[in-house]
Amino acid sequence: MFKQAKGMKYVTFMAGLHRERLFDWYLEVGCRTGRIFANARGKTIAVDPFFRAEANIIGSKPALHVFQQTSDDFFASDFLKAMKAKLSFSFLDGMHLFEFLLRDFIAAERASDPKGVIALHDCCPFDHPMTTRDLSAIPKQAWTGDVWKLIPILMEYRPDLRITVLDAAPTGLVLVSGLDPKSRVLEKNYADIVALYTDMTLEAFGLDAFNALFDYEDTAAFAAAGYPLFAGVTLAETAALKPEKVTP
Repeated sequence: MFKQAKGMKYVTFMAGLHRERLFDWYLEVGCRTGRIFANARGKTIAVDPFFRAEANIIGSKPALHVFQQTSDDFFASDFLKAMKAKLSFSFLDGMHLFEFLLRDFIAAERASDPKGVIALHDCCPFDHPMTTRDLSAIPKQAWTGDVWKLIPILMEYRPDLRITVLDAAPTGLVLVSGLDPKSRVLEKNYADIVALYTDMTLEAFGLDAFNALFDYEDTAAFAAAGYPLFAGVTLAETAALKPEKVTP
């Protein structure tokens, strides 16, 4: 039986988090309409190969850097290094194939503040069809692809990381903290990981074995507690930009 995430919707959680916590640098991969990063109030980097943003997505941000390209191309550009950015929080919701998310995680951690947090979306599927890697057979409703594999991969190769799995509907939210920007373990083992996991299905891995890897934490309770994992990278509210509307 699948452990379906039935807690607070992830969009509600993310909106509340950005309302309550001010970050120096926020990265979002997989943005499309911009509805998630629109709520961010710090310096924001948004990456998506095809944006469809029609609302006000800059808000009160001091800076918004939008890159309409793949995450691989973005990270290869060394923009983060050029800006000397230390990511406080990253939300990774790009291509739903595990090797893409793994590369995004590796690159984001390398540029992160050690006290920062990386959130992985869609790692908790609630049926088998939605986990397909076949891009010609993507379900019409929800599709998580096989990014569920990041949970066992990180637990096996990076036991030093702290993994918190929120029951954020509809497909969970994995918060990774205890980051080590100097670690090269995943990078060095990337080829072996891809070879081991590419053809592995959730059925073959075992649903019971996957469920045993984690217990959900209550998303609403985590929010009500003040988003504690983010305390180390929260800026004082006095640092928030307060733009002035000037009549020409």
